[in-house]
Amino acid sequence: MSKNRVVPLSQLRQEYEREIEVPKFDKELKIKLSLFEKIYNIGAIRKTFILLIIAIIWQVYAINLDNELMFPTFTDTLKGLYEVIYSGELIEKTFNSLKVLLVGYGIGILIATTLTVLAITTRLGTDLLETMTSMFNPLPAIALLPLALLWFGLGNPSIMFVIIHSVTWPIALNIYSGFTGVSNTLRMVGRNYELTGLSFVFKILIPAAFPQILTGLKVGWAFSWRTLIAAELVFGVSSGSGGLGWFIFEKKNQLDINLVFAGLLTIIIIGVFIENVIFKFIEKRTVIKWGMKF
Repeated sequence: MSKNRVVPLSQLRQEYEREIEVPKFDKELKIKLSLFEKIYNIGAIRKTFILLIIAIIWQVYAINLDNELMFPTFTDTLKGLYEVIYSGELIEKTFNSLKVLLVGYGIGILIATTLTVLAITTRLGTDLLETMTSMFNPLPAIALLPLALLWFGLGNPSIMFVIIHSVTWPIALNIYSGFTGVSNTLRMVGRNYELTGLSFVFKILIPAAFPQILTGLKVGWAFSWRTLIAAELVFGVSSGSGGLGWFIFEKKNQLDINLVFAGLLTIIIIGVFIENVIFKFIEKRTVIKWGMKF
């Protein structure tokens, strides 16, 4: 007996279409949040609350310590900060520091980008980048201060040299890591459009690797900012003027400890502003807008 059975056409299930009825609601379904939940969902308010708690702890600890030469109160620090801002001294020092920092940071980004593009496009460039980063990335920028003094003398060129060193290698490593992490699918898309060389890098690799690139820029900024202050503490005066590091060094020698803390607070404020305003703005306009981060 055959295992295959022929089913008559009359017994086959007839095909049909059924319309799906979508339920209708008189009112839109919305989750009502309490006032506390609405406020808590704002990141700026949460971060401000954290800073407020830190300021209160600072104030209470300083009052209990009762030693202005060791640890001034938060209110005394704010008072000193207002005085040096009003006199223009702190603004001038901050401008001097940022001017040197931006030049060194920009040159470091340019060098890191050039090395990374060479590493992506040529084998010799890959060997060059791997060799250079393994040699110089573990080398602290502060260790180069004596050589910077010898080569460039006392002043801004020496500071720029150590800033460039501190910026170049972490940014280069992050960019290269981002490029190598780009999927083969995107690479094939670029090849299908006959993109090669720089056009392939700027139209395919950079957009796809931009989250990693942005991380490298953040790390490079933090390294450059710390290196700048450390360098200025050592030899950050040129032609009678200096930056924030030199301002802190001077006020320490004059035993104006509240102004030392005012200088440190200025460094923190600038760092928080760059991280939470500048880089957040870039992040919203790029990786978040592109759907690469939520």
